[in-house]
Amino acid sequence: MLVVLRLGHRPSRDKRATTHVALTARALGADEVWVSTKDGMLERTINDLVTRFGGGFIVRTGVKWRDAIKSWKGSVVHLTMYGQHLQEALRELERMNEQDMLIIVGAEKVPREVYELAHLNVSIGNQPHSEIAALAVFLYAALGDAPLYRKLNSRLTVIPNPRGKTVVDEGRSGSDDYSRP
Repeated sequence: MLVVLRLGHRPSRDKRATTHVALTARALGADEVWVSTKDGMLERTINDLVTRFGGGFIVRTGVKWRDAIKSWKGSVVHLTMYGQHLQEALRELERMNEQDMLIIVGAEKVPREVYELAHLNVSIGNQPHSEIAALAVFLYAALGDAPLYRKLNSRLTVIPNPRGKTVVDEGRSGSDDYSRP
């Protein structure tokens, strides 16, 4: 099980960024995203996407982050600009040989306690950057490209097209395929 825990989400300020954290987590192989702040709109948005594009991805908001981290049975990875290099952390994760991983992604300032509770504090570079980019780089490095083109049982399927948009819509009556250059 691979879960992304989003800390410090502020619905009025972070709705787009947190939505993108969830979309990135889903697209790159996570099973669930947990958000520390209750946000029904975020839940509806992600659940609607899952309904249309498939998969078993789950979003939970209002998660008590401290309890979630302390009760997690696998490895706990905190993505931060101040952690150990990604390559070192990946080798350490391989040695830990855990099947389950909780990946922590902050929004506002992350409490010091998170650094202490995490098994690994992982740096994606040493310059200021987006937490969404950090999550994408980490998941790609940890899981490879296998999740990128997996076939999900979905109503909508995007077909790679170098010159336009091709989407197969199994829910439409008539043609199941529409293309737009």
